[in-house]
Amino acid sequence: MADTCFTPTILKWFTTHARELPWRGITDPYRIWVSEVILQQTRIDQGRDYWYRFIEQFPTVEALATASEDDVLRQWQGLGYYSRARNMHAAARQIVELGHFPDTYEQLKQLKGVGDYTAAAIASLAFGEPVATVDGNVYRVLARYYGLDTPINTTQGKHLFQQLAQSLLPIDQPAAFNQAMMDFGATCCMPRNPHCDACPLAVSCDALRNATVDKLPVKNKNVKITTRHFSYVLVCCNGMVAMRRREAGDIWQGLWEPLLIEGDAPLPDLGCPARLVASGVRHVLTHRVIIADFYCAFPDVYPALPKGYKWIKRTQLTHYALPRLVERLFEMVE
Repeated sequence: MADTCFTPTILKWFTTHARELPWRGITDPYRIWVSEVILQQTRIDQGRDYWYRFIEQFPTVEALATASEDDVLRQWQGLGYYSRARNMHAAARQIVELGHFPDTYEQLKQLKGVGDYTAAAIASLAFGEPVATVDGNVYRVLARYYGLDTPINTTQGKHLFQQLAQSLLPIDQPAAFNQAMMDFGATCCMPRNPHCDACPLAVSCDALRNATVDKLPVKNKNVKITTRHFSYVLVCCNGMVAMRRREAGDIWQGLWEPLLIEGDAPLPDLGCPARLVASGVRHVLTHRVIIADFYCAFPDVYPALPKGYKWIKRTQLTHYALPRLVERLFEMVE
């Protein structure tokens, strides 16, 4: 299926259109790894600043491994998908225990949270291993150019696109090709309003020829979205705030939140009225939509708190990682 013009054209395009990114042109596997994890669910404009701050706080894999989970989550605050940070923290400890950074695709996949794409990215960019990276950009470029309608979220589709990308990869330039495919998909062959008029592959693009650009790639819709209703009560007393750390098994594991009542349960007796700050605040996650009501209460004496909550100095809350929804509550109360 692969042709002889695709790879040279992509590489030539990359020589003049490559994005300037702080993790480009380096071979440090740690810094490349951090960039890849941050960018999994984050736009580059936002991810760049987080990368700088993260590397400043944890300049080496050893520094990350010895940090506390609270420190790591606090640096990650605002990026979402916090399992990425927890997995990276655990993987850093694996690397330190191993004694060196894994330098092959197969070894990298043994790290906590490192899947096929991230392993391929690190292996090719840091160590020059000829293994293709396949992400959303690559799926889109290949599906459109070759007119492939196999759903990309099926086993068959993943295998097909991985094989195709690997067949196109130049053995002597794996890093350049993988980065070129990412940049091409992000800045030219975009999901919406792609720059087909400026595309160097337009003359042989199957999707452009058959007017299917907006239909490819194909993805099966099989994800059910659930809705949850939260009532958060910011309880403040004598400069202290009632908070708890969320446990494993649910969203925002390890992050901190004020008093939470989920569903239709009534607000607890706090010794004073709870004032409604905002209602029906909508917060969208990947597979969930949270509808939240925000309250605040200022009792004169400390009320009894449910199990798991404790009093934290209001001035020290910056030391605790909070979900974005909770940050919005604090912003409204302030």
